[in-house]
Amino acid sequence: MATGTVPASFTGLKNKDHGLGFSKSMDFVKICDLQRVKFSRTKVSVNVITNSSSGSEIAELQPASDGSPLLVPRQKYCESTHKTVRRKTRTVMVGNVAIGSEHPIRVQTMTTTDTKDVAGTVEQVMRIADRGADLVRITVQGKREADACFEIKNSLIQKNYTIPLVADIHFAPPIAMRVAECFDKIRVNPGNFADRRAQFEQLEYTEDDYQKELEHIEQVFVPLVEKCKKYGRAMRIGTNHGSLSDRIMSYYGDSPRGMVESAFEFARICRKLDFHNFVFSMKASNPVVMVQAYRLLLAEMYVQGWDYPLHLGVTEAGEGEDGRMKSAIGIGTLLQDGLGDTIRVSLTEAPEEEIDPCRRLAELGMKATNLQKGVAPFEEKHRRYFDFQRRTGQLPVQKEGEEVDYRGVLHRDGSVLMSVSLDQLKAPELLYKSLAAKLVVGMPFKDLATVDSILLRELPPLDDKDARLALKRLIDISMGIITPLSEQLTKPLPNAIVLVTLEELSNGAHKLLPEGTRLVVSARGDESTEELEILKSIDAMMVLHDLPYTEEKVGRVQAARRLFEYLSENDLNLPVIHHIEFPKGIHRDDLVIGAGTNVGALLVDGLGDGLLLEAPDQDFDFLRNTSFNLLQGCRMRNTKTEYVSCPSCGRTLFDLQEISAEIREKTSHLPGVSIAIMGCIVNGPGEMADADFGYVGGAPGKIDLYVGKTVVKRAIAMEQATDALIQLIKDHGRWVEPAPVE
Repeated sequence: MATGTVPASFTGLKNKDHGLGFSKSMDFVKICDLQRVKFSRTKVSVNVITNSSSGSEIAELQPASDGSPLLVPRQKYCESTHKTVRRKTRTVMVGNVAIGSEHPIRVQTMTTTDTKDVAGTVEQVMRIADRGADLVRITVQGKREADACFEIKNSLIQKNYTIPLVADIHFAPPIAMRVAECFDKIRVNPGNFADRRAQFEQLEYTEDDYQKELEHIEQVFVPLVEKCKKYGRAMRIGTNHGSLSDRIMSYYGDSPRGMVESAFEFARICRKLDFHNFVFSMKASNPVVMVQAYRLLLAEMYVQGWDYPLHLGVTEAGEGEDGRMKSAIGIGTLLQDGLGDTIRVSLTEAPEEEIDPCRRLAELGMKATNLQKGVAPFEEKHRRYFDFQRRTGQLPVQKEGEEVDYRGVLHRDGSVLMSVSLDQLKAPELLYKSLAAKLVVGMPFKDLATVDSILLRELPPLDDKDARLALKRLIDISMGIITPLSEQLTKPLPNAIVLVTLEELSNGAHKLLPEGTRLVVSARGDESTEELEILKSIDAMMVLHDLPYTEEKVGRVQAARRLFEYLSENDLNLPVIHHIEFPKGIHRDDLVIGAGTNVGALLVDGLGDGLLLEAPDQDFDFLRNTSFNLLQGCRMRNTKTEYVSCPSCGRTLFDLQEISAEIREKTSHLPGVSIAIMGCIVNGPGEMADADFGYVGGAPGKIDLYVGKTVVKRAIAMEQATDALIQLIKDHGRWVEPAPVE
């Protein structure tokens, strides 16, 4: 077994000494060096050097996945992976609001007014409180804003509003000290509270250099901790993926590991001073990175025995259904594992509009933990918790003698299936358009975002030639037509794909079909191993994971994990499509959040090859767009322009909602292109790490344009900035003219 030596304070290793950590010694090995340790087994024993007389301790790390350079603690990241059990935490008091596992999941948002506008900020806080928020955050970037905070607090108290106020601090320790005298909680960003703004430079640190920077952080941060203790304030140590310091990135890379260590540096100072009234957050605009960071944070907290609550959020999620979907994927995934004590859904909308989707997510999470939804215990050996590795099912291949091409039934980057009714078949051209197919002289052809396959629960009568011709034309463009076994036996459709249950397979009913008929198998995921054994003996095209949405005790996410574990354990490379039938009358936000949570929680782990969403009274186009949005939000199939759009705050230097709408209107036809729209640059260009191009407020009325993390044009007048952005996209060969409207 390979070994590596690290200091006792390395996060993720058991350590009796709760000092600041990273105590340097000649035996110190950086994590980047530790990652290069050669090993042939899945475990690495790490000899931990301590300064105490107790000698060394042994802690065990393992690769996040086979061949991965990332070593993670060989410990759990949640209470249970087979049912939703809320993680036990201490209680953190923020004013009169308690945060922690013994309390409801708290919802919060952030003001967008200029903090110096006391009356405007007070009015917005009151609207937010009236909508049901538990806390509200206010940006405090300078002395005048800090002075205004006292007036804001006093004015709210006079109006009988006691909602706790949180100060959002970047780059300004003295301002944090000032506002701690009146606000209930201080949010500090470890990436820029004591470090300079990141320049994205690769820096080389000696052990002494690194220790000196840690000592500088302590010198700057300790006075704020002591003040928070004195006044009974809370704190959020809130790391953002986009604003890690050059020091952290040089040492750990721009990674979830760096995010965690950045926060732990500050947490160790709090613990050294016996201050524990704080929460953690690990935010990113990419839901996959966000989930990985929180899990790694939790794994290390479990090892350390820490029980601090979590604030969950996907930063720069955007607006409308896109923003709600990204938030549901990131936040909902963690809630399904019983993680999270307060949440914010960051939308490029008025802050009070964040409260409703936030509340819906919180209620979904509370319901799952109260019911402890799940499945019977099972051993999970194949799911990758800490680094994304997609399990890709075997795509359909053409078989000798087949009359049609089945290879397009599923898409390599993630498939969208839709349920179609007999009524829709009465107007074939409208159906083709609703499936997002291109029409050429009335004939359908698949396009970038065309539905891959359809489920037809009822086949048209044998004598309905028009409906059957419409279906044949879809089959001819390699769109799968899936229909139940009973329908295919009574009203056979040539080249249809037949949906069968495990029971129908077991009793041999499928043998009534002609030899060579393609099959899709429906499974709940909580069946016995004996019931699933039939999957080994049939040649299925895909599996539909189908659990009733109204199921009260069985958890959809856990049942799917169990199904995937069975498939992986038995080397069954069947594609799996997540199928959800939503009840009639479901609210659109509940549908988006439900899909993002229940399907997104699996896709962010690489588990799944597509989805099929059904809702009896919802618009067909809405369901199709929601499905493609979910795949794109999980970083799978990219079918439209991707936007990283901040939610606005008091630092924002232009009307973010108006500008965002203008940019989307002119650029939404560019699949594969990612555009960041940022009100200011407080979180650094790293917040745009996923974006190809950036539109960023540089000064009042002035815009800076970025390519990746590099600013290429500065101080463009806002009136010309959108056109300049488009020209920048053209200059880099990423522009295409929008298709003419039919």
